[in-house]
This record gives sequence, structure tokens and C-alpha cells, in this order.
Amino acid sequence: MSGQDRKAGLRGVTETLRFAFGAIFAHKLRSVLTVLGIVIGVTTVVAMVSVIQGFNNNVKQSFESFGATLVQFQKYEPGFHGGSRDEETRQRKDLTWDDAKAIAALAPSAAAVSPERYWGGGGPDRGGPPEIIYGGEEGTPDTVVGVTEAYPLANNKPVGDGRFINAADVLHSSNVIVLGYGLAQSLFPRVDPIGKVVWMSGRTYRVVGVLEEQGESMFDSTDAHAYLPLSTYDAHFPWIKKNQGVNIATIPRSPDLVDQLIEEGTTILRTRRKVPFNKDNDFGIMTPDKLISDFRAITGGIALAMLLISSIALLIGGIGVMNIMLVSVTERTREIGIRKALGAVRRDIVTQFLIEAMTLSGIGGIVGILFGLAIASVVRAATPLPAETPVWSMVMGFTVSVSIGLFFGIYPAWKAARLDPVESLRYE
Repeated sequence: MSGQDRKAGLRGVTETLRFAFGAIFAHKLRSVLTVLGIVIGVTTVVAMVSVIQGFNNNVKQSFESFGATLVQFQKYEPGFHGGSRDEETRQRKDLTWDDAKAIAALAPSAAAVSPERYWGGGGPDRGGPPEIIYGGEEGTPDTVVGVTEAYPLANNKPVGDGRFINAADVLHSSNVIVLGYGLAQSLFPRVDPIGKVVWMSGRTYRVVGVLEEQGESMFDSTDAHAYLPLSTYDAHFPWIKKNQGVNIATIPRSPDLVDQLIEEGTTILRTRRKVPFNKDNDFGIMTPDKLISDFRAITGGIALAMLLISSIALLIGGIGVMNIMLVSVTERTREIGIRKALGAVRRDIVTQFLIEAMTLSGIGGIVGILFGLAIASVVRAATPLPAETPVWSMVMGFTVSVSIGLFFGIYPAWKAARLDPVESLRYE
């Protein structure tokens, strides 16, 4: 193609775009109503992807804060379906402290084994978590945890001040306590908490440590936790021991031993719990990767539902584009006849109307992207959720909107191109 031909083609496209914008802005209200479905559909897609992307990233960070190599053995399989367990699953035996001791003794790949018992409130005549009191200050832990010295290593929870519970504390059932960062700030706003004595449930405990600040988390933040030696915990809260087993958090000696640790821990627990070789495990195994995968499956289902809703809106928008283009063909019949009389061929008429339809839907796509970005900004500003808008979602939104204009503009463009020039010139 020569340079003159390219220039002529470019002028033709420019002229067609000018006609398209002129036709759109000549009927502003009609154009706005026409692309409303496309705007809603693209806005839904961009906003949905932004929120779910931020949600997934936040969940991933929250889970990985426990440690990327955490392997936790627990009574039930991890997931987000606590109310759907069958009767056989609900009748499972609790995991015990002795189970944790067996894993620590018999699993050579384990670097740390942490039995943990949790209380977030409840129990006979106990309506909520117990208050912790120091002087005139009060703090309410969201969870009271019974642990051993292995907890910080197994759960990637370093101590920020003082020390953590040690083996001697567990052996002698010492009345010592470790506080989460936020709880310590509430109780000791102006003094060093280490060595101070606090009251909880009518007993005194000496503060020996404060965990590092974890900050906001969508799941389990330790900032409002209180930790006791597991032996002390069982002695002071016997109803918890009676009604609740332990979770057993473990980490391997190196990241490449995760699978080996899972195999060793599974074999030990199946043997101790006398699970027949042809039966599934009667306990759950949780790893960050599995939880992240399960959570993404849930958000994927939500995304699919939202995609269906947005597809309906886009379909309605496409039908609106086709309808308005058919009206435009009727209104501009005489113009089409004049263009054909001056030498325009069918391809020129088809191109004109297709570009007009694609321009109309493309504008709707751009507006939808801007609305989607605005919604993501509002979510970021108003919630702790770090909504993120990936570039591919904006490209996809714009591409889909233009494609809708192309698809739904084909029939009106074809109809316009087939008009008889003589009949068109007579049209009033």
C-alpha cells in the first residue's frame, strides 16, 4: 500500500469517527440511556475484580502471617463450612495434649510442635471472655489461649517485649501471662507491663511478655490475645479442657519437609486414634496453602455469580445498542442514499455504522471503568480491605464493551448497507 493510500484510509477512519461522535452527541440523552447497561456491566466487573483481588491478597497475607510452612492438626477439616458437618464428623474425638507430645517425640521432621487450647468466652455461667484488670485499667481479651513454649516458633509470633512462656512455666503450672500488643497497650498505657501482676477470673498472673504488634487482620489477630501455660490453663479453666481438645500447630525443620511432616503426623495420629487402614482420617490438616485455595474457591464462586449478573447487564446494553442503531439507520436513510449516490460502497456504509456502534459502547465501557475505579477507591478508604484494580480487568472491560458494539452493530450496519440508493433518496 502506498503512502497516499494509507493517508486516504486514515482520513476515512477519522471522518467516520467524526460522524460517529456527531451522531452520539446529537442525541445525548438517548445515547446515555443506550449505554447504561454497558456502564453497569463494566462497572460491576471492574469493581468486583478490584474487591475480590484485594480480599484474596488480604486473606493470603493473613494466613501466611501464621507461617508459610505451618501444618496444623485439628479436629475438623479446615474450611468455611462449619455448619455443614455430618453427624459422624461431629462425633469425632478431640485431639489431646498427649497426641501433641507423641508427634513431638516421633516425627523427626518437626522443628516445633505446639498444642493449643482456645477460649473466646462461654461456659457455664460465663457469658464472655474474662476481664483482665490492672489498677484502674481493664482489658478484655478476645481469646485466652493455653500454650507451651513451642507456640511462637510454630505460629511465627515473635515476642516484642519480655519473654514468652517457657518449659518451666508449663512444668510448674506457673501463674504467668503473655499479652497481645493491643491488650498490653490498654492495660499499661503509661508503664512497662513486664513484671506487673494482673487479675483475671479471680486469680493473679505475672506479666512476663508482650507479643509484637500484628495489626489489623481479617482473621485471627493476636493483638487482643492473652496466653497462659497450658498446664495452668487446664487447672484454672477445667471446663474448657473437658469440652475442647487441642489444635496441634507444627512446622518442619526446613520448608521442603512440609509433605514429610504431614505424612509423619498423619501416621502418628491415625495409629493413636486407631483409624482402620481403609478409612479416611478422623481429623483435619490445615496449611496456609490449603486455606488460601479453599477461600479462593469461595471467592471464585462469588465472582462467577457477579459475572453472570454483569453479563445480563451487558446483554441488555448490547440489545440497546442494536435498537438505537436500527433507529439511526431509519432516521438517516436519506443520508445513506446520498452517500451511495456519491460513490460510497456497501463496505463504507458497514464500516461507518460499525464504528459508530463500537464508539457508543466503548464510551460506555470507559465510563464503567471509571465508576469501577471509584467504587474501589471508596472501599479502600472506608474499609480495611485493600481493594486493588489489576490492569487486565480494565483492558477486559473496555475490550468486552467494544466487542458488544461490534457484535450488536453488525445487523444494523448490514441493513444500512443493503438500502437501495434510489429508494433512500426518496425517503422522507
